[in-house]
Amino acid sequence: MMLMNHQVIDGIGYAAATMTTISFLPQLIRVVKLKSARDISLGMFLIFSAGTLGWLVYGVLSHSAPVWIANAVTLVLSMSILILKLKYDARATHPVQPGGAPR
Repeated sequence: MMLMNHQVIDGIGYAAATMTTISFLPQLIRVVKLKSARDISLGMFLIFSAGTLGWLVYGVLSHSAPVWIANAVTLVLSMSILILKLKYDARATHPVQPGGAPR
């Protein structure tokens, strides 16, 4: 079996990390554009964000830059979606009338 050097292995890690991390951008852009996150599962994003935090800690402790960098960025993106979901869901639950008073 051919041995790969660490640069090639890290390159594969960075490429995979980049693709999985940027996969959240279309969802975040959609939520911001529509000002709605109604179709996003709060439970899924809470569990996913906790798992991402776990991977971030693992990456830091194992000195794996591709793992911790990707998960740091992914955590920021997923937390952004979570915050917007909570904000937009609260607004949908308590709509404000044109005069500014809740209905």
